[in-house]
Amino acid sequence: MSFASSLSANLLRCVAAACLLVLPAVVVAADAEPPLTIFAAASLTDVLADIAADFAAGGAPSPRLSFAASSALARQIEAGAQADVFFSADQEWMDYLESRGLLRHGTRHDVAGNRLVLVAPAGSSLQLAIGPRFPLAAALGPRGWLATGDPDFVPVGRYAREALVALGVWDEVAGRLVRADNVRIALAYVARSEAPLGIVYASDARAEPRVRVVATFPAGSHSAIRYPIAATRSAAPRAESFIAFVLGPQAAGHFAAAGFSALGQE
Repeated sequence: MSFASSLSANLLRCVAAACLLVLPAVVVAADAEPPLTIFAAASLTDVLADIAADFAAGGAPSPRLSFAASSALARQIEAGAQADVFFSADQEWMDYLESRGLLRHGTRHDVAGNRLVLVAPAGSSLQLAIGPRFPLAAALGPRGWLATGDPDFVPVGRYAREALVALGVWDEVAGRLVRADNVRIALAYVARSEAPLGIVYASDARAEPRVRVVATFPAGSHSAIRYPIAATRSAAPRAESFIAFVLGPQAAGHFAAAGFSALGQE
């Protein structure tokens, strides 16, 4: 055999050996359990990150978390976005998906509640009691804006509109809303003092040190704020284990610490 032929044969043997070494790694990667994808309301950003970390600490792959307004997420799922779990800030957007057959039967559960609060920048000295015909427009001043979610789409905005209508002040402030795409954006407007007042959830106010709670809306002024969770129709089977974890005592501790209400106390 010539030197060139011997070199070629040796090279082929080396390539074949390398392929055998790589093949098991490829097979393992293909068999690895992919992470769950969780679509969740923006107001769940902090608490769900903590819950997901605890879930992954038990040996499951760390879930991929996608946060936005419940309306935006529900419509993404309707359009075919791949999500295993939907965690909404209201019942209406969960109903929206359920009525279209996009949820796995029997996996829907209410998890936690929340309260609706009026917030101001932390340095504001404004005092305002919430009640029928309370002077909200006057508190905004001649050029101030009220930040909340878009009432036509975003759950916190819907709750805010319900409360302001019930209290008889909606017409006075409807034209002065900053209609944010989600509650965390509304919160940011107030935190940056770009709006003198905002309506957000109690849990959001607790998560942002640059705002303070001026007052809490009476529970009877708006629908009960409840967060339902469900697996989507195309979810991986293990999505139900994540939902069970969210419903468990370890997650309940996180919800309480983050300022969410127990069901029946919202």
